[in-house]
Amino acid sequence: MNAPADLSVLALVLQASLPVQLVILTLVAISIYSWTVIFKKYQVIKRVSGQSEAFEKEFWSGGDLMVLYDEATRGRHGDGLARVFEAGMREYLKLRKQPGAQSANHLEGARRAMRAASQREFDGLERGLPFLATAGSVSPYVGLFGTVWGIMHAFTGLANIQQATLASVAPGIAEALVATAIGLFAAIPAVVAYNRFTTDVDRLSIRFETFMEEFSNILQRQA
Repeated sequence: MNAPADLSVLALVLQASLPVQLVILTLVAISIYSWTVIFKKYQVIKRVSGQSEAFEKEFWSGGDLMVLYDEATRGRHGDGLARVFEAGMREYLKLRKQPGAQSANHLEGARRAMRAASQREFDGLERGLPFLATAGSVSPYVGLFGTVWGIMHAFTGLANIQQATLASVAPGIAEALVATAIGLFAAIPAVVAYNRFTTDVDRLSIRFETFMEEFSNILQRQA
């Protein structure tokens, strides 16, 4: 009697054809890098969100804007809204020192500076998200390619067997399906994380836009 075939995942990967093994290694690398991006992006978004919320509370506590500006320039409030406030306040104070400048120019310059600072903040927050989107959309197809190739290889090997049985076909098909499973394993977390982080970034964008409008109104009243 023939010994039963080893159908463990590791054995199937080791016994797979070279193209299937390359597909699996590619998917494993994509998965590892995706999880690295997910953990880093989670920490960055959480930090920026927390620092922005803390700064916003202090901003609306009624303190002196110049004191708050000095603290922001020293980096006490971290990133996020503090950087936007610092950029707007710096530009506003610089334009006020220019002789003959109109108050409308002060406000427009402050708005432009805040928009530029906000864009820089969101460029950092969105860094890595395109990779997660690509990994989530491409990984299943890469795994499917490995599966199709593995099944073709399995059925091609049956040409030299006079009597094909399920036992002779099962290992080849199983090792081919491993590629699809790993492709889904790489894609699902990337898609879930991308949707979650995109929603978080959109919420921060709304908060930043609201803050810039409200801060512009305060500068307008002071002008």
